[in-house]
Amino acid sequence: MLLSTLASAQALDHFPIWVLLLSVAWVVVSIAKFKLHPFLAMISGAILVGLLSGPLPEPTIENKGLFHDRVDLQKTDSSYSNLSLAIKWSLLGFGNTAGGIGLIIALAAIVGTCMMKSGAAERVVRHLLSVFGEKRAGLVLLLSGFLLSIPVFFDTVFFLLIPLARAMAIRAGGKYLYFVIAMAGAGAITHSMVPPTPGPLMIVEFLRIELGYALVAGLCASLPLAGMVLWLAGWFEKKYSFPMREVGGISSEDLKNTLAKDEKELPPLVLSYLPILLPVVLISLISLLKVLGSQGMDLGAMAPSLGNPNFRILSFLGEPNMAMALAALVSFILLVRQQQVSVEEEKSSLSKTLEAPLMTAGSIILITGAGGAYGGMIRLSGVGDVIAHYATRMDLSYVLLAWGITALVRIAQGSATVAMITGAGLMASIIGDGSDLAYHPVYVFLAIGFGSITLSWMNDSGFWVVQKLSGLTEKEMLKTWSVLLTLISLAGVVCSFVGSILIPLR
Repeated sequence: MLLSTLASAQALDHFPIWVLLLSVAWVVVSIAKFKLHPFLAMISGAILVGLLSGPLPEPTIENKGLFHDRVDLQKTDSSYSNLSLAIKWSLLGFGNTAGGIGLIIALAAIVGTCMMKSGAAERVVRHLLSVFGEKRAGLVLLLSGFLLSIPVFFDTVFFLLIPLARAMAIRAGGKYLYFVIAMAGAGAITHSMVPPTPGPLMIVEFLRIELGYALVAGLCASLPLAGMVLWLAGWFEKKYSFPMREVGGISSEDLKNTLAKDEKELPPLVLSYLPILLPVVLISLISLLKVLGSQGMDLGAMAPSLGNPNFRILSFLGEPNMAMALAALVSFILLVRQQQVSVEEEKSSLSKTLEAPLMTAGSIILITGAGGAYGGMIRLSGVGDVIAHYATRMDLSYVLLAWGITALVRIAQGSATVAMITGAGLMASIIGDGSDLAYHPVYVFLAIGFGSITLSWMNDSGFWVVQKLSGLTEKEMLKTWSVLLTLISLAGVVCSFVGSILIPLR
């Protein structure tokens, strides 16, 4: 056995690991030390990976559809240089990522700014504080992030809730870092742990676990960790207490003026909640109908079928880009409604109001698109093959193995969803239907989910969304956000491992 393992290890090309380490070092050093713009650091890192990985195949139509695993790519004789191919593949990864998130980021940025400028965010904050009390303001944001990230992508939830965190910080006279960490940390947990978020849903399908089982397990595992997030948020605030900086054209002076307004000067409560609830309800309703339909429930006029006109209309409105467009329209109307200026002044004011968030959104789109290019080139380099080779030969609990594989992929290429798909695919090939396990395969599901939370850094789009919209610096993010998610991941895998031994559910 030992000889065969050594022989296979010798036959394996270990160079992709060095490519990964060198590219990671370049991205971190160029941003932290040389102050290079993150977009330039990530896109140059992607090209560097391509140059070191060669020879690369041509980005033909067939290969473009297989830009996930090097072994699936069609080998072609190319007249292009490896530098040219590295640039082409990097731009393909950039375009795929930016095209998928560009519009929704721009719309969400408009929603956040308009809610702040119109006073809608302040109206929501006042209502939540009247229900829970000002002493529990952190809990309010934590619960908001926890619940909203189940049906909606984390990036979108952060866009929607960051105005509330800023307004609460002004009202509380500080504790901005506490509010940001509480809200974002809770959202990151449920985004990776609770179906019907796409990542966890795909793990369920790969491992063939009952959806209801996974949903309950994900919630039960997430709740105590959400409590840990609240505690860590308070600890970070005491240790660092970073200031709230101006971002996206929303100045502290604007916020203070809004806080000084009488409640009669603010938008109505229902309209203030609408930009947040509208996309959440529309997007989650479609997911819920699909889940119930897949379980064989008779939904009648709401049946999730393309032959059902009601469902087609809901699918159109619940498409994330359309749902956010409706939210942006409502928030913009709210802003127009609240501004009491002349027509000419209004046109000039609204133009400037929308310019700032769109500039912020443009920067985020560039950075996340470059992160997509880097992640794609890392997958193309063959790192995943090397990781899988060693992971499957380690004498570990399958729970720890699932977490380790997923965590390594997450750290290497940034996307939590891609890490979940990779981990779930590999573990499904190892455990089959899980009937031979001494514990329920739902523990493997939990381990994969927690592995995907590990160490958010410069190659993660969520890292840049939080950094740009919160106003924290890259170093401040590494000290707080990266540490927070790593601690959540470690605590989660310990709970999963201990649970598989003490409560095997068999």
